[in-house]
Amino acid sequence: MKKLTSPFPSVASLCRELGINRTQFNRYLAAESFPRPDVLHKICTFFNVDARILLEPVEQITNKPADLFGHPAVQNYLGKTVDPVTEDELPNGFYRFSRPSFVEDDRFVVGMFWVFREDGRAFVRGFELPEAMNDQGLSSTTYNREFRGITLKQEQGLVLIAARRGASTCSFSYLAQAPSFHNNFWEGYATRTATESITGKRVVRFVVEHIQGGWKEALKMARNSGFCDVSQLPGYHARLMRPGQAFR
Repeated sequence: MKKLTSPFPSVASLCRELGINRTQFNRYLAAESFPRPDVLHKICTFFNVDARILLEPVEQITNKPADLFGHPAVQNYLGKTVDPVTEDELPNGFYRFSRPSFVEDDRFVVGMFWVFREDGRAFVRGFELPEAMNDQGLSSTTYNREFRGITLKQEQGLVLIAARRGASTCSFSYLAQAPSFHNNFWEGYATRTATESITGKRVVRFVVEHIQGGWKEALKMARNSGFCDVSQLPGYHARLMRPGQAFR
């Protein structure tokens, strides 16, 4: 706390600005007393820090970046999107997805990803298809193919934002639960961060299935991942993909 006060010419003038008794403030500086919640709030607001200043070194606090979505500039606009996505909304486990190719007409991509939780938040992890990496002239090693992402809550669905290592490009996907017998399907769209092109697409339909049966079933489905034509799409995926209908 002493480091926060060091730029001020005198403690007396600082106390006048804060509206805090100087004797009492000196006790705070000497760690002989702890501010009441209302006084602590006043101090933290004045110095634009949080209450950890009395518990942790200032350098470790002031150098830490603020949570982006919780930043005061956007908190009332984007703050709700980072409410934890519950397991009822998106269970942990393996998922199979399908979407049209961004580059080739009449071809589809079938792949896998894994949803896991840490610190109460839902994350996504998966691997790009080797063929897709080769098509982009990129190394197709496992290290380079890995992508990870975050999940965000929306009023009527979920958003997934994912990127490969280094975040040179990312994808943004919106999903809403589809009516199905087991309630294990989501449908929506996937986008890629790319400039407009006369040959490629930037937005396509996106279908996701939560795999029932654990590792064994997931491994079996993973062997069938890759590029395919519409006749090779997994059963209910083909129905939700609505091939032949314009994407709107």
